[in-house]
Order: sequence, then C-alpha cells, then structure tokens
Amino acid sequence: MEEIENILGIDNVKYNEPMSKHTTFKVGGLAEIYVEIDSITKLEKIIEICKKNNIRINIIGNGSNLLVSDDGVKGIVIRYVADEVNIKEDGNVVCSAGVLNSVLAKKLCDNELSGFEFASSIPGTIGGAIYMNAGAFGEEIKNIVDYVKYIDIEKSEVNILKSEELEFSYRKSIFHKMKVVIVEIGMHFIKEDKKKIEEKMNEYKKIRVEKQPLELRNAGSTFKRGNDFISAKLIDEAGLKGYTIGGAQVSTKHSGFIVNTGNATAQDILDLIDYVKKVVYDKFGKKLETEIIYLK
Repeated sequence: MEEIENILGIDNVKYNEPMSKHTTFKVGGLAEIYVEIDSITKLEKIIEICKKNNIRINIIGNGSNLLVSDDGVKGIVIRYVADEVNIKEDGNVVCSAGVLNSVLAKKLCDNELSGFEFASSIPGTIGGAIYMNAGAFGEEIKNIVDYVKYIDIEKSEVNILKSEELEFSYRKSIFHKMKVVIVEIGMHFIKEDKKKIEEKMNEYKKIRVEKQPLELRNAGSTFKRGNDFISAKLIDEAGLKGYTIGGAQVSTKHSGFIVNTGNATAQDILDLIDYVKKVVYDKFGKKLETEIIYLK
C-alpha cells in the first residue's frame, strides 16, 4: 500500500509474506502485509493509516509464543523492533519493547545488574515477556517492572501504566484485554558481581537444555500449569508423551511442549492440542489451558 510504503520505504513492506519465517514453530500461512517498525512515530502513523483504510492490525513479537493459521492472516502484521537499552547508575533500566530477552540479559550482566537471569534464555522480546508476564525458575517479569508505555490502538493514544496497574497474574497482564502495542518498559535491578550473574544464567541455560526440546521447533511451553496440577505430569500419566498427529508431536523430552518434528502444519499442532486436552479431561477431569497465542 502506497501510504505505508512512503513512510517505511517500499523495500520494508512485504506482501503475502510467509509467517512461517516469523515464528519459532516455523509454520503458518501468508500475511497480506508484513512490516517491521523501529520507532514510535512511524508506528503511530502506520496505525492511523490502517484505521483510516479499515485494515486489520495484528501485532506480534519475536514469534516465540505464537501459532499462525495455515490460512494466513488478513490485514497487516506489525512487529515492533526498536531495541534501545538505557541503563542508569541507580539500577533503573529503560528499554524498547523489541529488545530480545537474551540481549537484555547480556547487557544487564555486563553492567553487573541482577534480577533478569531467569529470563535470559526465554526466546522472545521483553515486550512479549511483559504481555505474557513471562516466568521461569520461580520468578516472573512482574517483580522487576516499574512501568510500561504502550500505544492504545483503538484510542490512538500513547499511555503509561505503572506496575500496580498492569494486573499481572499467571501468564497474563492487563494487555490481554486491550488492543495495544507495547513500546517501552521501565524496570529496576540490583547490583551483583558479574561472575555470580553469569553462573546463574549458565545454570538456568543448562537446565533448559537438559529438560526442554530446544533441538526441535516449538513455541515454548504449550500448556499452562493448573491451579492444582502440573499439566506435563498429567499428559505423561495419560500416556501421551511422543503422541503424534502429522508433523506435530508431544515432546518425548518434556510433555508440556508440542514440537514440530519437521513438516508440521498449524492444523497438525491445533489438532494435537485439542486431542491432548480431550484425553486429559476424560482421564482426570482437568481442563488444560494453552499458553500459545493463535493468530488467524
């Protein structure tokens, strides 16, 4: 579309873009329009153009917690890729939502700031981590967040919410109820010896490599932990470890993960999720919920 091309440059606007290139599952159909935007100003302009022309707006992060339909995505898919990190002397940090968790963790470590080690191996962006209140090893993003700046797509406003206003809960935030683009996060950390930070990061990485199917394409943990049960344990007990539909498989390494063994379709993954949910409910009376976001 010419208006979008004029702002972003014609080479930066992709039409009929395979979404399999932009998700860690490596599946998904075509996006009518796909763009990556690196500034709030450009982002606001593109949003206004889309609203004016009734173009559906879809926001993604690093695609590491995302399943895209084989039928593709109508409208525009926007990925906000600004990745600035401003580290202050008092341990406060302001960063753009597009920075990768691994990159942020390395910069914090280099500056002897502790509190983000648990997220150092989470394969996504800090914006996605905020949206999902990502967590690991008994820690969660909510514990280090001071504020989040975002664009309210419906109101065309840039707003800020403080930590206590973000309604963080298990793998949720207030943004699940809103149509927004997270653009900036303010956080706080504590000083620590760099060697100790590195040791903790290496320890967490080792645990992930040993226990998670990182060698196969996946979108992280597929199923949420229940209030009174561990999903992977029930899936194991139901005899579903290794169960396969098409190219999708319940991981033989960790039953909480569904993996793409090489040629899975999004429908294979959806069908396997539904099958696992049904079997677990029939056997144990427990309803599994997914962490993965489905875009269609």
